[in-house]
Parts: sequence; C-alpha cells; structure tokens
Amino acid sequence: MSRRLVNITLDNLDDLPHRCRGCVFWELDPVSRDRALESGGSGLEKEAWISSTLLEWGSCGKIVYVDNVPAGFVLYAPPLYVPRSVAFPTSPVSADAVLLMTAHILPEFSGGGLGRMLVQGIAKDLTRRAVKAIEAFGDLKVEDGGCMVPADYLLSVGFKTIRPHHRYPRLRLELKSALSWREDVEVALERLLGSMSPEGALRPV
Repeated sequence: MSRRLVNITLDNLDDLPHRCRGCVFWELDPVSRDRALESGGSGLEKEAWISSTLLEWGSCGKIVYVDNVPAGFVLYAPPLYVPRSVAFPTSPVSADAVLLMTAHILPEFSGGGLGRMLVQGIAKDLTRRAVKAIEAFGDLKVEDGGCMVPADYLLSVGFKTIRPHHRYPRLRLELKSALSWREDVEVALERLLGSMSPEGALRPV
C-alpha cells in the first residue's frame, strides 16, 4: 500500500470530497459565502482562493493519497487570507501564527495513521517557512457535515488552549525554529502523538 502527500493545487483540487470542493466556509466572509452559495459560484470562489493564496503566500493545503486514491486533506493559511477567522468569539488569530482551517480523513481510510501524516506534513512545511506556530478554532460540539476540527483532536496532537470558550476555543501549537528540531521533526511529532490515531476523530467538512 503506497501513501503519498502532495500540495493542493488547481490541478488536484477536484480530488477533494465533493462537498468540500465547493465549500467556502473559511475562504469567504459569511455574507459573501451566502451570495456564492445562492448563485452557485462557490466552486469558482474556491478555485480563486486557492489560486491567489498559492501565488501570494505559497502552499496552503495538502492531500494524502493511498494507492493513488485521495484519502484526506488539510487546508491552512495566514489569518489575513481567511475572512471567516474574524467571525469567531475567540478571534483574532495571533499575528505570528498560521491558521489550520479544516481537515478531513475519509471514513474508509481512518485508523491508518493518515491524520498523523498530514500533521507532520504541515509542520515540516511551516517550519521551513519560519512560521512560529499553528493556531486553530476547535469545536467542542462537532456536528456531522461541519467545517470545524474537533477540539479534542487538536488537544491530542499537542495544541494548547489559549482562548477558552464553551464552543469554539482557540488553540495553538508552537513550532520550534531550532535547526535540530527541524531535522528531527518527525520524531518530535511522534512524541506528541504517541500511539494515538486521532484521524478517527476528524469529521466530514
């Protein structure tokens, strides 16, 4: 069984699950999102967001493939590129952090370590780009079909709560910038994750 992790681009955007492909919960502010959904243009808005973020900032997501079948993905970007980030009661995201927007592992691929693989991929990418931390708005009452990452999952992979809230706490994971940590990032993350399989906690987006 082969597994590989690749950056999300316009060429592979259609490999996202169908409802995620046209979801612009994070990419647009609430009013613009409603307009896009009403007009049926959410898919084009998703493409436009991916394109502009790639051009201006760089890699903003990853897809994991198992035997060439897309099995899961993650999206992340600086809060400046994520209009929805200011709509939460625990906002704003810290100026030195990148926002983990959403993540999803297809149910049939859960329990195989793919969630850990995605987290490792993000950490490697952002550490190379001198990013200090990852932050995320966790959800304490996850609903099926939502676009939020469960707070319990974030806590299980080393995030710490920095702004408590009864529903949407803001959590943070520090990315040490020392060269030795970058060289040994997989071991460091393995220590955080232990033997857990947190990808089973991810919900569809």
